[in-house]
Amino acid sequence: MSTIAPALQEYFTQRLIGQRQASPHTVAAYRDCFRLLFAYMARTSGKQPAELGFEDLDATTISGFLTHLEKERGVSVATRNARLVALRSWFTFAAHRHPEHAALIARVLAIPSKRRDRPLVSFLEPDEADALLKAPGTGRWTGRRDRALLTFAVQTGLRASELTAVRNADITLGRGAHVQVLGKGRKERAVPLSSHTVAALHPWLSERGGDPRGPVFPGPGGHRLSRDTVRKLVIKHARSAAADCPSLAAKENRRSHPSPHLRDDPAAQRG
Repeated sequence: MSTIAPALQEYFTQRLIGQRQASPHTVAAYRDCFRLLFAYMARTSGKQPAELGFEDLDATTISGFLTHLEKERGVSVATRNARLVALRSWFTFAAHRHPEHAALIARVLAIPSKRRDRPLVSFLEPDEADALLKAPGTGRWTGRRDRALLTFAVQTGLRASELTAVRNADITLGRGAHVQVLGKGRKERAVPLSSHTVAALHPWLSERGGDPRGPVFPGPGGHRLSRDTVRKLVIKHARSAAADCPSLAAKENRRSHPSPHLRDDPAAQRG
């Protein structure tokens, strides 16, 4: 067995899960990075994971893998950089256990992240938010879900990953209405819910029902929505709302990204 396999297993079981207590999402993302790397190595070198040594994973090879992700798999610069972060984390861990490969590891760690243009984030004005919240039709359950989701998102300002992770049991609608959130870095916090948001959530949660551990805003199969799905539905309803609110169309034309955040959130002021 090569030195790669035990170092990788130790990294995942002891470092990521044991010491850092990384979230399941992070563990899965890092796992997928190495799964893609090993598939790339099998295709380019003919070696299986158990046959790989540190000498097979030099800076040239890792750079080639990152280029492969962009050119052949069509990933974004952000995803390419995220894969590099995962690789750097493991190589940094491995450097302390295999100093005999310090020079090779140092060259890998020197691979730079790619610079990328950051899109302008558009914050919604009150009239834009009102138009967006009215955009989803309520004739179908997906429209009722989207209206409740957007109202909830506008008032709480949760990240997309936090929004999709909210479970039925995390929401309290009685006295002291709030949502319990497990955020970035596994930090827990309670976010108050306004009476306007509570009024929007009540009928949706009654319709939603289901397992207390289930997501509040599920997809058709009952599973939690992906962040990409949330982004797409925000864009979809923003385009629909633009018919009654031209400023939303102007933001779309500037290729900015509508975001359910407000400079002065009116939902929090209602009721």
